[in-house]
Amino acid sequence: MRRAPLSLLPTLLLLFWPPSGRAQNVQEAVKRGEQIFNRTCATGYCHGPKGQPGGAPRLAGRGFDQDFIFNTVTHGVPGTGMVPFTKTLTRAEVVAVVAYVATLNDITNPDLTFKAPFGEQPEFKPEGSQIPLKAIPGHELFFDAVRGYGRCSTCHEVSSMGIPVATAITKVPESARALRALATPDVRTATLEGEAMPALVVSKGKDRTVFYDLTSVPPVLRTADSSDVTISEGSTWNHASVLSSYNDAELASILEFLRLTVKP
Repeated sequence: MRRAPLSLLPTLLLLFWPPSGRAQNVQEAVKRGEQIFNRTCATGYCHGPKGQPGGAPRLAGRGFDQDFIFNTVTHGVPGTGMVPFTKTLTRAEVVAVVAYVATLNDITNPDLTFKAPFGEQPEFKPEGSQIPLKAIPGHELFFDAVRGYGRCSTCHEVSSMGIPVATAITKVPESARALRALATPDVRTATLEGEAMPALVVSKGKDRTVFYDLTSVPPVLRTADSSDVTISEGSTWNHASVLSSYNDAELASILEFLRLTVKP
């Protein structure tokens, strides 16, 4: 076999050598997407690990294309528990999760560009440059996807971001200690089929009662016949029980973020 002239070697290398930078970027994005998925989506209440069925349908091996996955993650599925994750994830996090789910559907080289093929461009939580400098650390902790459902935004909404399980934040506690000891008068005790549970009542009508069951994280939205459920004042539930993923320094940063962004 004749050797290729030395002058052609750079061209041949470009043709046959894999684009390692691109491959590495995809690998890193998919790995990050898997981490976020495991903490945010694979909870048992929703999807299972590696896209297997949980409370929600199986995602792996369904033949989904990437546009469909992107549209579902960013816009949600109306009438179901699949909410738009643009309220809790950044653009980069959404791209990473979409890339990971794409690999579960045999897409070996997922697209890492951000695009919204269906409908209008969804709104995402503001990036650090759009909020006061001092608020950035607390902002990231409040919406920290890596903590899964242990983050504050699982139950609280700030500036139209997060999930409004609890009522809107209007008064910010003075310290991490005060935040852990925060009074929760809206949390009551619901008794259904002989089982008592801490509850946030959404609505109580003549026929149906809707409430969030706070027994576990994330809270479970339950609907029952009003005749079958009893709501009583008070509960043994306390705010500190859902703050275990944060230390006092992190809570202080979150409080700083809230002071700079929450309008009384």
